[in-house]
Amino acid sequence: MRTLPVIPFINVGTSFILDRKHQDFAAAGQDATALITTFPRPECTIYLADAGAIKEVTTSRARFPKPIKLYVPLTIFGKNIVASEGEEWKRYRKIAAPAFSERNNKLVWDETVLIMLDLFDNVWGDKSEIILDHCLDITLPIALFVIGVAGFGRRVTWTSDLTIPPGHQMTFKDALHILSTNLILKIALPDWAKGATKKIRRVHLAFDELGQYMLEMVNARRNADTKEEHYDLFSGLLDATQEDLGSEVAISDRELIGNMFIFLLAGHETTAHTLCFTFALLALYPDEQERLYQHIKGVMSSLNRMPTYEDMSRFTHSLAVFYETLRLFPPVTSIPKEAAEDTTLTVGTADGGKTTFPVPAGTEVALHVPGLHYNPRYWKDPHVFKPERFLGDWPKNAFVPFSLGARACLGRRFFETEGIAIVTMLVSRYKIEVKEEPEFAGETFEQRYARITAFKQSLTAIPLRVPLVFKRR
Repeated sequence: MRTLPVIPFINVGTSFILDRKHQDFAAAGQDATALITTFPRPECTIYLADAGAIKEVTTSRARFPKPIKLYVPLTIFGKNIVASEGEEWKRYRKIAAPAFSERNNKLVWDETVLIMLDLFDNVWGDKSEIILDHCLDITLPIALFVIGVAGFGRRVTWTSDLTIPPGHQMTFKDALHILSTNLILKIALPDWAKGATKKIRRVHLAFDELGQYMLEMVNARRNADTKEEHYDLFSGLLDATQEDLGSEVAISDRELIGNMFIFLLAGHETTAHTLCFTFALLALYPDEQERLYQHIKGVMSSLNRMPTYEDMSRFTHSLAVFYETLRLFPPVTSIPKEAAEDTTLTVGTADGGKTTFPVPAGTEVALHVPGLHYNPRYWKDPHVFKPERFLGDWPKNAFVPFSLGARACLGRRFFETEGIAIVTMLVSRYKIEVKEEPEFAGETFEQRYARITAFKQSLTAIPLRVPLVFKRR
């Protein structure tokens, strides 16, 4: 969301990082640039698009810690693993890490397959084609259902989520989506202004509703008549609230809710937006979609049954498509760090050389994810959708949608498992095409690509409108 239009020398807008990709680095002749702001106070942010420098920053946590002050907006429900550093972060990670195990990844796969079958059998049924004005209409609920059941033991079906439960004014899905895509409104405006417009009132209602839903989830698990053994993320967080306060793994109820929100946010929005971009790209590149389909068809026919988690490694092309989408449209476009001491960094230059520059203590240093992902030093034809680049050797340090180092995404395997299962299941049964609309009849491929992949920047890159048709194979 842009709060101001792009104004040269005054406001670059919030989407400039993904808009400009590697362009500013190419103009500078090196893989580091600086953004200098003068208001409200003079500041300099160094952006990096050099794989070696980025690896150095992400693996040198003492020299380049996470600037926690920038993450305060994510603590609206309480402290959490994303908005923490040092010993506090280690405590949260120790609590959450066991949930991202092979046992739970298998649960993710199994539940995702069931959710997709429910979509095919009970929603789409025997329709030969399904027309969607925006692909997010299916990827948002799919992602929510998966994180709900595999992360929090909350099973929701395609039909049950249409009903607002007693005591609520909106569904769980709507509350989470409205708040996450308009978080800046909740954070930036004081409480006395929350009734200023219909949209602001709805965002504040979503905040209250989501908080109520999360409390209900906590109370339902705590007060269950039958105490079942769970292995999900929720159980680890909930168990930590039962520890003695002096324990190194104890958390308060507010920290519990804060971490529930951050994992719901990451597991819902990030996945939904990436899947939406994935289906958009497959529709825009039918030859690549056909290659993926033939690969899936070959693997599935050799299995002669529904794929299991143990078969996941066979679907190499599905993973390649997912990775290529993450390269082109990384959910998080900038990963901030801060220099804790006077130091230096070295980056590559356009002529193949190196340049070293000073980084004073207190300087913000940001990983420019699109700058790295579109850097021609690492990726041939970086603007082209070419999933096969991930089928052979590829530059792993130049691919950072999950960040790198100790602070890399804890739920990466969860995310990949879910994504591979969804893409595989859907492409095996449906051909994806861009919805034809008369007003766009004469557009070129470049114009269509720009339209279908248009986005706005909030916490993540959000697809604006992806009209697609799913045709039964």
